[in-house]
Amino acid sequence: MAFDELCAERFRNVLQGQAGLSEKKMMGGICFLQNGNMIGGVDQTKEGVDRFMFRVGKDNDDEAQGRPGANAMFQGGRRMTGFYFVGCEECDEGLLKDWMALALSFVTPLPPKKPRKAKAK
Repeated sequence: MAFDELCAERFRNVLQGQAGLSEKKMMGGICFLQNGNMIGGVDQTKEGVDRFMFRVGKDNDDEAQGRPGANAMFQGGRRMTGFYFVGCEECDEGLLKDWMALALSFVTPLPPKKPRKAKAK
């Protein structure tokens, strides 16, 4: 799992003060969650480009598409509506806060996820 710790720290700092936060290594990087719901995260491309990922939801997709640095997420050749990557280098603090506000506007109203029970062996 490759990700730049400085980019992760920037993401963490913008989330400071939010309730119910946790971190989890997943999706090839590190993801940040609020009450178990993914807000976004940080990873690195195969080419070594560090990037932020934001979960903005389907209702915010049109707005996100027009934002500076927006790159829609694709997985298995399929576009993941409501998920966007933004390069860490091209994302200044103001832009990072704007993206985070959009992601939180989607994630914060979601009901908390219940912890999964361990499977019996």
